[in-house]
Amino acid sequence: MTGPEVSPSFRLVYVPGVMPDKWVRVWNERQPDVPLTLTQAPAQPAHGMLLDGEADAGLVRLPVDRTVLSAIPLYTEQTVVVIPKDHLVTAADSVTVEDLADDIVLHPLDDVLGWETLPGRPALERPATTADAIELVAAGIGVLVVPLSLARLHHRKDLTHRPLEDAPASSVGLAWPEAATTDLVEDFIGIVRGRTVNSTRGRRPQPAQEKQAKQKKDRSAQGDGGRRRQPSAGAAGRARRGTGGGGGTAKNPRRGKPRRRS
Repeated sequence: MTGPEVSPSFRLVYVPGVMPDKWVRVWNERQPDVPLTLTQAPAQPAHGMLLDGEADAGLVRLPVDRTVLSAIPLYTEQTVVVIPKDHLVTAADSVTVEDLADDIVLHPLDDVLGWETLPGRPALERPATTADAIELVAAGIGVLVVPLSLARLHHRKDLTHRPLEDAPASSVGLAWPEAATTDLVEDFIGIVRGRTVNSTRGRRPQPAQEKQAKQKKDRSAQGDGGRRRQPSAGAAGRARRGTGGGGGTAKNPRRGKPRRRS
């Protein structure tokens, strides 16, 4: 005796700052019978969840290990510097790396920008998380450089941000295990890429789509949307005259009749 059939589900991991709401909404409209499970995780743990099979796909920060993960780049974020509202650089619309030369630039352990050389002056120690670094900025201990989405995620009334020129940028992409490109993964790829519901892109049609395709094929075979073509009045008349008695034809109905002798 087998157990009850388990309904399929789709597990999506996403990193802080990424907002998957619009894609989740489309998924729920197109796949009402397949629940989508969302899990938020920092960048490196999110990669680990994909590799360990704990998630089917992820909205993650690039790059990823392309030897085991497939990935589609989605967008690149603007880099900003988070500063107190009374900081001198708030007078400018944008900031350069050189403008931070006299500032302590915090470098949290979960940094996603991958600096080669951090600008400004280093802090005595690295904060454990971006959230911890935000608290230090609010305390006046330093400034923090992050992608715009993280600045918005950790928004505080006493802090603001400005675009930072000549700084590394962080890109976001959709990633999934290369060896586990399932039909559900293909469906989510289509949603992220903006494909319409009728675009299968190589997917096998679903039963409803197969039925619609068969009906369309049958109508095409019959012609005129499934209605039989009726003969015209002229054709019908010619057919009746051509099948009359005496072996006559439409051109000469008397042909074939014997002439009466006088």
